Amino acid sequence: MSDQLTLSAETRERAGKGASRALRREGRVPAVIYGNNEEPTVVHLEEKMLMKALHTGHFMNSVVMIQIGGASVRTLPKDVSFHPVTERPLHADFLRISEHAKVTVNVPVHFENEEASPGIKRGGVLNIVAHELELSCDAAEIPDQILIDLTGYEVGDTIHISAVTLPKGVTSTVHDDDFTIATIVAPSALKSSEGDEDEAAAEGETPAA
Repeated sequence: MSDQLTLSAETRERAGKGASRALRREGRVPAVIYGNNEEPTVVHLEEKMLMKALHTGHFMNSVVMIQIGGASVRTLPKDVSFHPVTERPLHADFLRISEHAKVTVNVPVHFENEEASPGIKRGGVLNIVAHELELSCDAAEIPDQILIDLTGYEVGDTIHISAVTLPKGVTSTVHDDDFTIATIVAPSALKSSEGDEDEAAAEGETPAA
């Protein structure tokens, strides 16, 4: 389960581009909290603390408690926009949620036991089609990653979502029940070698060593 993060914020007295630029010059990032049938709340966050949270690697699929004054607001990050040149955060959006709300998150996919894959041991390459999975789950039970075991996979094998065991209470939001997550493909050198052997076999010859 993803760790819960905490950020301190202050309410914004003024909105608009000019006010936002002034905040950024002071090392603050404008943000908005919306949803859960409440009026949006405009706030600003300390840029350094937001960057620290972003660098955890699981910011976008973590519950973030935003502390405003003496209150804490439970949120889920929905978007962070960055400057195209400096890559500094320009604005952040947070969705206000209840403790056990059903949420949709993008969870990264990680692979394990590559050494137990005969295909990879022969020189095959893991071709990742989906680096993240869009999942639906309880806000208190968001997985920080989905692990896929590569044990036994050969060159040419395809890993479908149907072969992945998701945590209890977690479901894929994609309607295609058997979409491809990854494949084990042969490297070009291996393909060329096998192609020569197939051609020689078809002509009744023994391929040269």
